[in-house]
Formats: sequence, C-alpha cells, structure tokens
Amino acid sequence: MALPFETATQLAGLGLTLVGGWFLGLASRSGGAKWRERYQDEELEHARYRDEAEHRIRALEGELKMLRTQAPAPAPATEDTPGGAWRGWFGWGRDNLARIRGIDEAREKRLNELGIKTYREIEKLAPDDEAALEQRLDVPAGTIGEQGWREQAALLRAGNERAHAEKFS
Repeated sequence: MALPFETATQLAGLGLTLVGGWFLGLASRSGGAKWRERYQDEELEHARYRDEAEHRIRALEGELKMLRTQAPAPAPATEDTPGGAWRGWFGWGRDNLARIRGIDEAREKRLNELGIKTYREIEKLAPDDEAALEQRLDVPAGTIGEQGWREQAALLRAGNERAHAEKFS
C-alpha cells in the first residue's frame, strides 16, 4: 500500500501546514459572540423593515380602495373607437393578413407599412379607400373586390375558419 506522503520532506510539509492552520484558526477565532450579536442585530433590523413594509402596504391598499370607490366607472372599450383598434404599446395586436387569399407576405408587409394591420381595418374599407389602396399596392383596379378581401377579413375576424376555408381555399 502506497502512502500519499512518502518522503520526510513531504511529511514535514504536511505537519507544518497542519500546525500553521491550527495557529491561524486560533488567531482568527472571535469566540462567536461577535457574530452572534451581529446576526441578532440583522434579524431585528429585518423584522423592523418587514413590519414597516407591511404597514405601508396596508396603508396603500386602503388608499387604493378609497380611490376606487371615488372614481367613476370607466367607459367600456369598444373596437370602433376613433383611431381604430388599439394595437398595444409596440404595434402588437396585428392579424395574420397573409391568411387572406390574394395577400402574400410581401403584400402583408406593405399593408402594415400603410397602417393596415388587422382584419377589422380591411373589413371596414370604403370603396374609395379600396381603390386608393389598390393604387398604393400596385394591383389592378377591382382586385380587392374580386378576391373578396373584406368578406375574408370578416370571416377570419369572427373566427369562422371553416367557412373561410370552404369558400376561399
């Protein structure tokens, strides 16, 4: 069986390391009282902070309850508000316009650039707007009506996937 320390120099180094560690431990020992006091002080500080935070939360909840009783009820939001449907803070709330037959990804991107991002906006196109949109998209006049974009948008917005697939696929 081989020993981990075979030479006298290795054994002397091990002994010196053990003795040095023992002295270092004795020199750095504080008796534990200092650390126990610090721990108790931190524990008390944390309890005080927690109590203050809970008190502040209760006060804010009471204030919120009072404000809710005083505030008038908000008007219900509708999709027909001026300015069109709300699209979120960063332009989210878009529909996948490429699902409409006649709109590919490039045309969908162009529609988005023109501010048309939802089925509702296509569904609500007036005939004059339709003609102007066809010009801006560089498609032949009457394309939107012939392909039934408004009808497709209405079906997709209403969630009638089956009816859309049967009629336009």
